[in-house]
Amino acid sequence: QVQLVETGGGLVQAGGSLRLSCAASGRTFSTYDMGWFRQAPGKEREFVTFISRGGGRIYYSDSVKGRLTISRDNAKNTVYLQMDSLNPEDTAVYYCAAGLSISRADRPNNYDFWGQGTQVTVSS
Repeated sequence: QVQLVETGGGLVQAGGSLRLSCAASGRTFSTYDMGWFRQAPGKEREFVTFISRGGGRIYYSDSVKGRLTISRDNAKNTVYLQMDSLNPEDTAVYYCAAGLSISRADRPNNYDFWGQGTQVTVSS
């Protein structure tokens, strides 16, 4: 069992930055692939980015590529999402998720554990 807690969300102006953190419980964090998803009001949950358990595979959705950066620190059981050049279309609840040996990183059903989410609001 893995428990995930996201922090770092908030209100930011367009062009600004935020850094989200996702802290995981348990001693097996380093065995899990991690992803970030987001969900805006009235929309389906959307894949944002993925990092494999050792950090060797990283993927981004086209909408965030070049602006968002995922990283992880297995010693701290934490995955990060650095968000730069934010725009109002990035407004959503952001969720981190964990799964084992994920092949299709963009499929929410491939992840076993989810955090409660953190709200990111970008004003124009």
